Amino acid sequence: MLKTLDALDYRILQILQSEGRIANSDLADRVGLSATPCLRRVKALEQAGVITGYRAELDRQSIGLDLTVLVGVKVDGHRDTNATAIQEAFRTMPEVISCHLVSGEIDFLLQVVVADLARYEQFLLGTLLKLPMVKDIRSSFVIRTVKDNAPLPSRPCERTTPSPGAGRRQEKGLAVRRSPVSVDAAHISLRRLTLPFKGSALQSMPFTFHLAIGR
Repeated sequence: MLKTLDALDYRILQILQSEGRIANSDLADRVGLSATPCLRRVKALEQAGVITGYRAELDRQSIGLDLTVLVGVKVDGHRDTNATAIQEAFRTMPEVISCHLVSGEIDFLLQVVVADLARYEQFLLGTLLKLPMVKDIRSSFVIRTVKDNAPLPSRPCERTTPSPGAGRRQEKGLAVRRSPVSVDAAHISLRRLTLPFKGSALQSMPFTFHLAIGR
């Protein structure tokens, strides 16, 4: 069983996340260890399940996957059988590269990658909507990816415990709670948005944008 991670372990993990193919001798030099103790630490991290594997990261556009869609799925009812069945279905879909059970108005958030809008339509109509437990689907098309596949933080953020008086202020001897900010949602619908797709002419797609206005 792996003991509590120390600073050297976190440094090793930070380097391996960005340079998974680094030689053990180079890794040892970077963290200030000799080769044998460094390799021992890496093996311990692997055996403990902290390091779950090594893989190549591919450029999606280079292999023809030009369209990324974030798909919110709402399930009809919340019975355990429905949840289990739909999770198993998502695991078998190669187009779904990540799936999260979330809180809020939807139940699952999927990240789907396909070649183009036509392929997504085939996936939506031929696969997702054929699942009997699906009640509603909301699709958001990714226009540009700003950050993806980033390394995990080298150290977990420490949680701070709020002081007993947090969220209050003293005014004329009275404890006054801070009022929450009310937010109204204004919906702005754009009829069509033109986006360039690799290897094809400009293609138009309908979008609905949601603008949150605080006051």
